[in-house]
Amino acid sequence: MIFDSDWLVEHLDDAPDLDTLAERLTDCGCLVELREMGDGAEKWDVEVTTNRPDAMNHRGLAREASVATRGRLRPISFEFSESDEDATDLATIEIVDPTLCSRYVARVIRGVSVGPSPEWIQRRLLNCGVRPINAVVDATNYVLLELGQPLHAFDLDLVRGRRIVVRPAEDGETLETLDGEVRRLDPSTLMIADGEGVIALAGIMGGAESEINDGTTDVLLESAHFDALS
Repeated sequence: MIFDSDWLVEHLDDAPDLDTLAERLTDCGCLVELREMGDGAEKWDVEVTTNRPDAMNHRGLAREASVATRGRLRPISFEFSESDEDATDLATIEIVDPTLCSRYVARVIRGVSVGPSPEWIQRRLLNCGVRPINAVVDATNYVLLELGQPLHAFDLDLVRGRRIVVRPAEDGETLETLDGEVRRLDPSTLMIADGEGVIALAGIMGGAESEINDGTTDVLLESAHFDALS
């Protein structure tokens, strides 16, 4: 996996020099296989073993680094404002099979203006091999790379019935995904539906019909835990 060295160090207090950091990470089993200069920071190709998905993000690898260097992991701080409006009045969620999706939560974000992300976000995404798209989509990818939690943003006005249903696909259902491909689904596929049909493949890819676009003003932001094998 590709990491941005500045982003990694940002999570550490009293971080050592990059040579020492790379050496200590390699010693503890997170092999830094390649270091090369990216845009404003080094790009590190780190081999994180498949049994350590918790370290497949900048926060998780920084946690390993803090132990390996006897350093300190910086606490995460954030601020956001909420209205008194209840999200459950704006959209509903139904999980049909809790064994395939143990948790699905959403937040509604109003008054979004879709445009390019700040340059520093675009730079970090590109250093990690992710193409910037727009500020909303880039924010979801940024959180994934930083914290390891996948997110997906729907245009709320394109979620028909303002209803989310997490269920297995019905045999023969189709979905045009964000890459422009039309996928034929079967009951082995867990998917996200709205009030009328399929709008996303759960944990895999969103659908074209509900994607964020230049005219999006209200966003339904998904955070979920899906069964990994499904």
